This record gives sequence, C-alpha cells and structure tokens, in this order.
Amino acid sequence: MLLRWRRWRRSQPFWGGLVTVAAGVEIAAIPLAPLKVMLHQGVAGTASVLLGAVMVVLGLSAWFTPHHRTLAGVLTVMVAASALVLSNLGGFLIGTVAGVVGGGLVFGWQPEAPAPVSPHPNPPTVKEEA
Repeated sequence: MLLRWRRWRRSQPFWGGLVTVAAGVEIAAIPLAPLKVMLHQGVAGTASVLLGAVMVVLGLSAWFTPHHRTLAGVLTVMVAASALVLSNLGGFLIGTVAGVVGGGLVFGWQPEAPAPVSPHPNPPTVKEEA
C-alpha cells in the first residue's frame, strides 16, 4: 500500500498541488470566518470564495491530470496574483505567496524519465589481456 502511494505521489506534481490547494482553502476561509474574527464583507467576499475555489480546483487538476500541469501552474499564479487585489490582500499575503509558490512547483514539475533500454539484452563484455 505504501509503495503504491509513493508511486502515485511521484507520478504527478504532488507538493505543488498540495500547496495550491492549501492556498485556495486559506483564501476562501478568511471571508467565511466568524463575525467576531472578521468584519462582514458582503458581496466583496464572494470574490475571495470564488478565487479560493478556483485555486483548489487547479491544485486538484494538477494531481489528477498532470499532463495539464503547465496550464494549471500558470493559471494558479495568475489567480493568486489577482487574489492580492480582490481578496483581503490575498488572504493576508499568506494565500498569495503560497499560491505563487504552488503554481511555480506545479509548472516546474517534470515526470521522471523512463530508464534507458539497452538494445542488447546482455551487452558483450570486454576482456582485458594482461
């Protein structure tokens, strides 16, 4: 079970997706905080919730469709940068910074190259003469 989890985790941009999902949850959670913690925002809070939801979807798409990682990474950075303006300074800067880092990790991830296959099953050995 652990080996299968490790293989799955290494076959897609796991850490970038995780940071992106966490950033999206953080951006969306701030306007949903209790009234004692955060002032009521009204309609302006919907942008925060929507941007956070988009970032969560982008993080999940990086996990489950790693061949779209380039698009997901670029869109994550763009949404995180727009959250800086539209959403409480991007979740008090924590969500924006985490979103930019997560988008960069998703964008920069490359799948492992398969092991090179030798054309001969048993390559000939060279014997040294003394």
